[in-house]
Amino acid sequence: MANNYARGQKDTRPWGTWEVVDCGQGFCVKQINVKPQGILSLQLHHYRSEHWIIVAGTATITLGNLELIKNAGENVFIPSETKHRIRNDSDKMLTFIEVQVGENLDENDIVRYEDKYGRA
Repeated sequence: MANNYARGQKDTRPWGTWEVVDCGQGFCVKQINVKPQGILSLQLHHYRSEHWIIVAGTATITLGNLELIKNAGENVFIPSETKHRIRNDSDKMLTFIEVQVGENLDENDIVRYEDKYGRA
């Protein structure tokens, strides 16, 4: 198992920010903040599943062929090999906790299909 994240690691993306809250063998926990009107790329991961817990705001989530609305306190599980994205349609920050579990955890396990910011 490879985990290329470190506690405190962070990055700024066109849609907002992420920061690693904790990590260890086979898992990584991130806090992710999505700007108002921000949207992550439509993507999938080969080597990890993700569990998202909405902390603040309202999320519009694409999960395979479904579109889900989730509010603070709600969650969604994303199996590996499943296309997904999250969107913030509001004028307030969207914050969620992402728990990654898998055999290879790093930013290279992102296969982008669509991206508002030209990264696909």
